[in-house]
Amino acid sequence: METMTIKVGGMTCGGCVASVTRVLSALDGVKNVTVSLEQAQAVVVADTAKVGREQLVQAIEDAGFEAG
Repeated sequence: METMTIKVGGMTCGGCVASVTRVLSALDGVKNVTVSLEQAQAVVVADTAKVGREQLVQAIEDAGFEAG
């Protein structure tokens, strides 16, 4: 397991936080997701053998947010 912190731009409300949490949680290998509107970031605990940082970033971007 690895903990990754990803900056997330474009979130403006709790609904945005819920959307980012939902798309990240749906990925195979993701064990825990904590998204902070105030800190504009997502902290993800995941099995890197199943899911990589690039996939996490892509999922956030596909949901309509900026990730980096």
